Amino acid sequence: MRALPIAELLSITLGMSPRALLLAGVFAALIVPTVDAAGPRVLKEGQLPEDRRLAPLKDLDGYFPFSVPATREAWERRAGELRRQVQVTLGLWPMPTRTPLNAVVHGLRDQGDYTVEKVYFESAPGFFVTGNLYRPKGKSGRLPAVLCPHGHWADGRFMDQGESTVRKEIAAGAERFENGGRSVLQARCVTLARMGCVVFHYDMLGYADSQQLSMGLVHGFAKQRLEMNDPAQWGFFSPQAESRYQSVMGLQTLNSVRALDFLESLPDVDARRIGVTGASGGGTQTFLLGAIDPRPAVAFPAVMVSTAMQGGCTCENASGLRVDTGNIELAALFAPKPQGLTGANDWTVEMPAKGFPELQRLYALLGAGDKVSLKHLPHFGHNYNYVSRAAMYSWMNKHLGLGLAEPVLEQDYPRLTGAELTVWDAQHPKPAAGDAFERQLVQWLTRDAAAQLAQAAATPEGRASVIQPAIETVLGRTLAQAGAVVWEMRTKNDRGSHLEMAGLLHNTTHGESLPVVFLHPQNDRRVVSILPTPQGKAGLYDADGQPTAEVKALLEAGETVVGVDLLSQGEFLADGKPLEHTRRVRNPREAAAYTFGYSHSLFQQRVHDLLTVVTFARTHEKKPERVRFVARGVAGVWAACAEAVSPGALAGSTVEPGAFRFAEVRDLHHPEFTPGGAKYLDPFVLQKP
Repeated sequence: MRALPIAELLSITLGMSPRALLLAGVFAALIVPTVDAAGPRVLKEGQLPEDRRLAPLKDLDGYFPFSVPATREAWERRAGELRRQVQVTLGLWPMPTRTPLNAVVHGLRDQGDYTVEKVYFESAPGFFVTGNLYRPKGKSGRLPAVLCPHGHWADGRFMDQGESTVRKEIAAGAERFENGGRSVLQARCVTLARMGCVVFHYDMLGYADSQQLSMGLVHGFAKQRLEMNDPAQWGFFSPQAESRYQSVMGLQTLNSVRALDFLESLPDVDARRIGVTGASGGGTQTFLLGAIDPRPAVAFPAVMVSTAMQGGCTCENASGLRVDTGNIELAALFAPKPQGLTGANDWTVEMPAKGFPELQRLYALLGAGDKVSLKHLPHFGHNYNYVSRAAMYSWMNKHLGLGLAEPVLEQDYPRLTGAELTVWDAQHPKPAAGDAFERQLVQWLTRDAAAQLAQAAATPEGRASVIQPAIETVLGRTLAQAGAVVWEMRTKNDRGSHLEMAGLLHNTTHGESLPVVFLHPQNDRRVVSILPTPQGKAGLYDADGQPTAEVKALLEAGETVVGVDLLSQGEFLADGKPLEHTRRVRNPREAAAYTFGYSHSLFQQRVHDLLTVVTFARTHEKKPERVRFVARGVAGVWAACAEAVSPGALAGSTVEPGAFRFAEVRDLHHPEFTPGGAKYLDPFVLQKP
C-alpha cells in the first residue's frame, strides 16, 4: 500500500475531488504535528474525542423507544437476533437440560365450582418450583390453561392486603369484593378457573414457599459477598456468576419455562391454548417467557411494559439483556400472537403516546393489527386491580376461545390463607436452602452448560448454530455490524523511512470516534498490521518518540502499521492515567446488571473499536491484500475476540492472548470484566481446540 498524498487519500476516503475538498475547507483541519515520547497527538491537550460513549451511562430509568422496522423481513431478522440475546444473557443458551420434573401434586381442596391443589416440582436437580393448581369442576376433555407468575406483592402467593386497605380500594372503584381485593392474586386464579381454565399460580424466588434462595438475596441484593466470590465455589451476583450469565432473573425465567412443561404434562390441558399473565414483576416474567418460548398462545403483561422504567428489582435485570433494546421491543417478540397490556399512573402512564403506537404498527405490519390492546387506567396507581383484571378476563375469553358472554364478571370467593396454600408439611418437608445450596445450584448450571457447549463445539454444525451466535452476542457487534467509518486527517509527518499520519476514525453509524495513527512504509507491500497495545497508539513509540523495534521491523518489511487509542486509552483519558476501574451507574446496589444490563462493558467496547479500525483498513482506499492483527497479552485478548467476529476478514495475524482468562477476573469493574466471558470466550476464543 503506497503512501498517498493527503489530497488523494482524502478524496478517496470522502468521495470528493481534491479541488472540492480544498474549496470545502477540509485542509484547514490539518495542523502542525505535535510529537512527544508518546507519539503524535490528534486532539489539543485536554480535549477528548466526541464519542457518545463518554456520555453518562444509561440505566433502568432511561428512555427506551422502539423503532419499528420497515419490512416484515427486517423485523424477522431483528427478532431472531434479539431472541438470541435474551436467551444468551439469561443463561438459557443452550437451555439447561430438562431433567425430570418429579412433580408432586397433593392437598386437594374442593371449593365448590373449582378445586385447589398444592404443587412442587424440580426445575433443576434439587431446585423446586412451588405453587397452587386451580381446576374448574364439571369440565371434561382438554382445557385451556393459564400460567400466573406474580410480581412484588407482599407475601406473594400468600398475600393479604388486610381489611382497611381493601375497603379503600372498594371505595375508589378498584375492587368489587373484600376477598378479591385482599388477594388480587388468588382472585384472578379463581376467576380464570371458573371461566374454564386450568391455572397454575407459582412463586417468585424468595416468596411464599420458594425459600431455597432468600428474599434478601434475590430481591434485595445490595453488596458483594466476598465469601461467595470464590472462583471455585461462587454464588449469584458474583463476578464468576456474571461471567457465565448466571442470574436470578435467568433462574426465574427457567422456572417459567419448566412451569409450562408442567402444565403441558397434565392430561386435562390443551397445550395449544395456554395463556400467561402477570403484573409488575409478573409482567416482566410474562413478556420474557413469551419472547423465548413459542408455546404460549396468549399473553397479558399488566402495568410493566413501557419506554420508561424497565424494572427496578435485581430479579428483573440481567447483564446484557437490555443493551440496545428495551421492554417494548422485548414484548414485541410475542407478535403476532394476541397480547394485551394495561397502563396506570406509574412508569406506564405514557404508553398511549410512547410505546403502544409502535406495538400497533408492528402488529399491523405482521397482519395482526387487532391482536394487541392497551387498557389504559391512569386514574389508578400501580396495580392488578379488578378493573385491570376484567380487561384480562375479556382478552383470555376471546383469544383462548372460551365462548363466555361478555362482560365476564368476577364474583366473590372463599379466600385461602397461607397456611392453607403452603405446599410444605410433615409429609412434604422443605428442601435444602442457603449458601451451600446456592453454590451447588450454580455448579450444576455450570457443568450442564459446559457439557452441552462442548458437544456443540464438536461438530461444524454445532459451532455454526450454537457457539458462534453466542460469541457474537457476548461481544455485542460483528464486523458486518461495525458500521460506516470516515477518516478525518489531522496531521501528516514525513519521517523519512515512513509517512506518519494521525487523525480520527469516525464511526458514523455508532457515534464513536477514535484517535488513530497510520505509519506508511516507503516500500508498501499492501499489508496492514493493526497493533493494539495497553497504552493505545503510544505503545507504537519508544521513550524517544521513535517507533519501537517491532514497529520498525514491520515498516522495513513493507507493512503499514496502525495504532489506535481504544476507549479509555490515550487521548480518551483526561488525566492521562491508565484506567483501573470502569464506570458504574448511580444505583448504590452492587449488582452488575444495573450497569451492564444497559451498556456494553469496556472490554466489549474496545473490541468494537478494533472492528472499526479493521473496517477502515479494509476499505479506505485500494483494498489491501491483507489486514491482520499483531497483538500480545491483554491486547491479544481484544484482538482474538475481534477476529472471532470477523470471519474471513483477517489473515496471518500474530495474536497471543497469553494466560488471561475471564473466569479469573474478580472485580465487576475490572477493565477486562465482561458478562459471559468465562462461559463462551474462555473455551472457544482463548482456548481454541
